[in-house]
Amino acid sequence: MRRRTFLASSAATLLLAGCGTDDSGSDAVAPAPSPVAGDENAAASLVFWSWAENIQRVVDLWNKKNPTQQVTLSGQAASDELIAKFLTAVKAGNAPDVLQAEYQSLPTLITNNALQDLTNVITPVKSAFPEGTWNLTSFGGATYAVPADVGPMMLFYRADLFETLGLTVPKTWEEFGALAETVRQKDAKRYLTTFSPGDAGWVAGFAQQAGANWWSNEKEAWKVAIDDPATRKVLGFWGGLVNSGAVLGDPMYTPQWNSQMNDGTIIAWPSAVWGSGVLAGVAPSSKGKWKMAPLPQWSASENVTGFWGGSSTAVSATSKQKAPAAKFARWLSTDPEALKVLVEIGLYPAATLGQTSGGLDAAPAYMTGQPDYYESASKISKTARGFDSWGPNTNVSYGQFEDKLPTAVKNKADLAAVATQVQQASVADLKKQGYQVVGG
Repeated sequence: MRRRTFLASSAATLLLAGCGTDDSGSDAVAPAPSPVAGDENAAASLVFWSWAENIQRVVDLWNKKNPTQQVTLSGQAASDELIAKFLTAVKAGNAPDVLQAEYQSLPTLITNNALQDLTNVITPVKSAFPEGTWNLTSFGGATYAVPADVGPMMLFYRADLFETLGLTVPKTWEEFGALAETVRQKDAKRYLTTFSPGDAGWVAGFAQQAGANWWSNEKEAWKVAIDDPATRKVLGFWGGLVNSGAVLGDPMYTPQWNSQMNDGTIIAWPSAVWGSGVLAGVAPSSKGKWKMAPLPQWSASENVTGFWGGSSTAVSATSKQKAPAAKFARWLSTDPEALKVLVEIGLYPAATLGQTSGGLDAAPAYMTGQPDYYESASKISKTARGFDSWGPNTNVSYGQFEDKLPTAVKNKADLAAVATQVQQASVADLKKQGYQVVGG
């Protein structure tokens, strides 16, 4: 169920900075693909790899409208498994034409020259997306994928229990911390929330909101800033609440968590726009009792959130039908009818139009207590920011967080110290791979 969102750095510096060997054993870095050329209306038979449930409905709509450009869907696993399989297919020359790629995977795909530069065919629709969303797929002035769906973060809470306990929805993290203690004092059976230590993407979303930028590239050398004041502030805040017993320190998406969300043991959940769908599955007995509000802010004068979840649509660099493939990728994220179907199958469109019309006219069936759910979500989405840049060893850094945070929570240790440990491991890995690193 975990869905992650990341932002990568410029393709140019990514390609220049790496000097390690790839899986084929070759030291050479292949030239980056040129911008798409050719007739996008030419007859084509395209293959599309995707893991999204019921995405076949969108493909069927395209095929109905484009009889000479048919798309065949191939269902795939997501995350690292999909990326490994795709890179193998690219090297073997049998990759699909179009790929659903989570944002965190784009740096790896770009450094392996596995994606097509879509700049010249995608830039005309740039205005269809909020700036923070567009930046998720644009690197060094080039665009390598079209944003498809996103996960701006927000706070879900049990409105009925908040009313019963006389609680006010927190607008700042300071208020959130105080509220966590109040909940324990008013009802020992309940907790405001849990800090889930096993999902680095969730933590990254909080760090983004706090202003963190974990990676930057300076003159072909990487600078890692995971151990920065913003991230330490986030981890220190949550660590204080967990260690004091004000909130739980248990992972999400377990049978225990499901039960606690369903029976009201946990009464709030910092999540993302797609969280209503998760709640419908794990907390069916509280349908209509949950509401959503903006994520608490670090300062009352701020209005910003982070990303947790989302994916894009990319074209394989080895596709022999690049122009029609790019046309399909662009259509998938911007066509009004396609956007409506995306909403109906449970994806929150990246395009502004998709967030304000069509299938989002009514709130999700689970959120009957908040008719303006999607209207509010759209406003929050416009305030979302990702990292300004992202490094080439995302999986290592996230793996380190997910290894070390659970242990720190269990031992009631200083969670902020984990940022230092992840920083050191990330820098060491970059150097091991042959990247130039400054600082550390």
